[in-house]
Amino acid sequence: MGEYTVTLPKRIIEEARRRNIDIEELILDAVSMILSDDPEAVIEARLEAAERYLNEARDYVNNSGAVQASEKMYKVVEECIKALAQAYNIEEYVKVSGEGRWWVSLIGKAARRLAGILNEPRVEFAWSVAYDLHVWGLHEAKYTINDVKGDLNHAQWLLEFTRSVTLRKSE
Repeated sequence: MGEYTVTLPKRIIEEARRRNIDIEELILDAVSMILSDDPEAVIEARLEAAERYLNEARDYVNNSGAVQASEKMYKVVEECIKALAQAYNIEEYVKVSGEGRWWVSLIGKAARRLAGILNEPRVEFAWSVAYDLHVWGLHEAKYTINDVKGDLNHAQWLLEFTRSVTLRKSE
C-alpha cells in the first residue's frame, strides 16, 4: 500500500494555510466518508496515519521540536478518536457522517462518550492532553520540549489501545 502524494496548486495550499485548514486531514476525512461502506479499511487507514504521526512526533522530540511534536501527538490522538468513533458508530460519528466533517468539539464529545462506553477514562484523558498540546504547544508555542516529551506516552498508549479494541471489535 504506502503513501500517495497529491499535488495541488500553490494558491490553494497558501489559502488553506491562511485559513488553518489541514489539507491532509481534509482529504483523509473526505475519502473516509466515501469509503464509509468499508469501515475496516477506513479505521486501518486512520491507524496507519496515527502510527506515522507518532513516529514523526518521536523524531521531533528527539530533535527538540516542541511545536511540531505537539502537533503530531495531537494528530495521533485525533485519528484514534475518529477510528474508535467509527468502530463503535457513536452519535458523534453519525453526525459527522451527515455533515461530512469532524469539528474539534465533536472529537471532544466523542472522546468523552468513548471513555464511558469502553470504561476507560484514559481515552478522555489522552484527548485532554492532546487538546492542551494543540493549543499551548502548537498554536501558542508556549511549551518546551521538556514540557511535551512525556506526552508521547499518552499518544502511544491510545494508539495501542485503539488497535487492540478495534481488532477485538472486528473479530
